[in-house]
Amino acid sequence: MTDITVPARKPARPHFSSGPCAKPPGYSPEKLATDSLGRSHRAKIGKSRLAYCIDLMREVLQLPDTHRIGIVPGSDTGAFEMAMWTMLGARPVTTLAWESFGEGWVTDAVKQLKLDPTVLRADYGQLPDLGQVDWSNDVLFTWNGTTSGVRVPNGDWIADDREGLSFADSTSAVFAYDIPWDKIDVATFSWQKVLGGEGGHGVLILGPRAVERLESYTPSWPLPKVFRLTKGGKLSEGVFKGETINTPSMLAVEDAIFALEWAKSLGGLEGLKARSDANSAALDKIVSERDWLGHLAADPASRSKTSVCLTVEGADTDFIKKFAAVLDKEGAAYDIAGYRDAPAGLRIWCGATVDAADIEALGPWLDYAYATVKAG
Repeated sequence: MTDITVPARKPARPHFSSGPCAKPPGYSPEKLATDSLGRSHRAKIGKSRLAYCIDLMREVLQLPDTHRIGIVPGSDTGAFEMAMWTMLGARPVTTLAWESFGEGWVTDAVKQLKLDPTVLRADYGQLPDLGQVDWSNDVLFTWNGTTSGVRVPNGDWIADDREGLSFADSTSAVFAYDIPWDKIDVATFSWQKVLGGEGGHGVLILGPRAVERLESYTPSWPLPKVFRLTKGGKLSEGVFKGETINTPSMLAVEDAIFALEWAKSLGGLEGLKARSDANSAALDKIVSERDWLGHLAADPASRSKTSVCLTVEGADTDFIKKFAAVLDKEGAAYDIAGYRDAPAGLRIWCGATVDAADIEALGPWLDYAYATVKAG
């Protein structure tokens, strides 16, 4: 057997997981503020840190004052389900699905809420025809499909004069793209994605039309306490000022604050976008130089710049498992196997918390793993 050359240089931070994602450069737990730890989240220090976290998210996201931000339980899933359970049912629903999490929202709408939605689907690597969306309906979609590497190219397809609400699962998109907030009535995400924060907490963003829905419509099904956003027919404004529905982890909040302050130091959203763009360009160069690698998302206009999903020539699930294990053992790349429900392949996070130099260093290691597994 021909000797396989081990690359000379490893990525300095081989963290390429698509969630939880790499911590920001320079991160260490010792750098977190700790005055709020061990204190009640309802104490002055707790409320102030939660409010500060919300203010930082607004600033970095360039979110207009028309939209409210709330920290809620259950990561992005909890935030999106909170929106579905509290607002859907007032009018017809359209759900878009081109990857695993979009399919999850279809399941919730069909089997749990029994709404009989219109479902527009596409295979992994593709987008459905966005021109077929009926905006007299409430519309649910993922801005960036983390498990397929496919994103909507922009917000042009969202009608300005829509009658329904737009619900955007934005967990791999915020802090990486320009989101047209005037087109978005509901958005959700979690800190564990583009910010490299901790899991367990979701963020719910409501535009004025979503607030109007909450205050004018009561769903026919019962709502658990952690989903209740109104009281006496009015929005519970405190939720959007740091008065969380249930007890948050102040350690996770401080972790998110660290990431947001780091983002500000880069110049905010523009700095984050530039880093993600550089990372995805570096990975695209690696792909273009190897005939055995390809993009699952064939169209560059709808290809993710954060969760980049790759095809490997001739690979099945077992091949990918061995491929990822080689790199994990060498400490060259962690957690790069594709999502379990997706076609067999690789998934490499290119969000802003990853360094382009580490993406560049990854290329020879992909060659090494491919040759090693092929050699048996």
